[in-house]
Amino acid sequence: MSTPRSRDAHPPRNAGIDLLRGLAIVFVLLNHLGLPMRMPLKTSALAEVLPVRLLQSLNYNGYEAVFVFFVVSGFLIAGHALERWGGLARIELKAFYARRFARIAPCLLVLLAVLALLHGLGAADYTIHRAGQSLGGAVSAALGLYLNWYEGRTGYLPGSWDVLWSLSIEEAFYLGFPLACLLARRAWVLAPALAVLALSLPWTHAALAGNEIWQEKAYLPGMAAIATGVLGAIGMARAQRPSATTCRALRWLGALGLLASTLGGRWLWPLLHEGVMLVLTGSTLALLVAFRSQPPRVPRGLRWLCSWGRLSYEIYLSHMFVVFAIVRLYRASGADPRTGFLWYLPAFVACWLLGAALARWFSQPCERRLRERFLRATPAAGVAAAAR
Repeated sequence: MSTPRSRDAHPPRNAGIDLLRGLAIVFVLLNHLGLPMRMPLKTSALAEVLPVRLLQSLNYNGYEAVFVFFVVSGFLIAGHALERWGGLARIELKAFYARRFARIAPCLLVLLAVLALLHGLGAADYTIHRAGQSLGGAVSAALGLYLNWYEGRTGYLPGSWDVLWSLSIEEAFYLGFPLACLLARRAWVLAPALAVLALSLPWTHAALAGNEIWQEKAYLPGMAAIATGVLGAIGMARAQRPSATTCRALRWLGALGLLASTLGGRWLWPLLHEGVMLVLTGSTLALLVAFRSQPPRVPRGLRWLCSWGRLSYEIYLSHMFVVFAIVRLYRASGADPRTGFLWYLPAFVACWLLGAALARWFSQPCERRLRERFLRATPAAGVAAAAR
């Protein structure tokens, strides 16, 4: 078991993990830009030089990218807790919840306030209008950690609300994880339950096929992916550090598995069906273990993705404002659908700039002040290295 860290110390950045999160948020943005009613790549001029199936895969793996985030979240939260307190039974509830609140609440509360204002103004793309839905219901669902269930029961919310379904799952995990650790007290007690939950992903996902929205957003499949990450972090804390050869093998296996389960999903699904989701989560964990054991040197041409990974939370919450604006400009311009792919670059730049501004001028200062208040951290601690 690793030696406990100073309780207010921030974990160091890991370029490999930032890169993985950057790739995931890029796939989320590609998905939300490329939906059929927006700017799908398959109708652009790229279809004349690239396979349509590849373009569709680029546009339609946003859901899988969220499951990558789930595995990363479980791995980092559990790993940092073990490093900070030295054992599952030593987790301090107040400190754990204070850190999570400081990281998540400021951006979430501001987003809900802005969305409520836009709904009240009747702004297109932001007005809640489905039968059975209301502003109060959506706000309560987002704050009550059941927006995923709310959508499964009433239908999709507008896009900027819809992205919050994954937070309902992650925040439920944040609430339950330290309590489960304190109850179990020993990794050997908790690990078997985590393994069963992690391996249940194909079956829990398939069992919900009667409701498309709920199948995508239910708690159990998402928790299964998070459990995969937690299990990996516990294993790393108790096992010897993998050798360089093992890390190289894990990087190759993880990269090939992610490539196969995303861009090659059309060929894997007929063979493995829901088992593709296990390939996805297992491959993500393999990369996390390799990156945590031996942080890679990211090539200069890919370092921008690391920046996206560091800003993934801010970009995730704010990117739909850019998506809606770009799509409306695209339509208003009367542009030929064949040029739709040209609009992706300004969308990506605007998403990064908005996320960076939000982090620098709002979320990081708020997180620092909340940590100083709740944890009595020193101002020098900073929040630039805080992991989601």
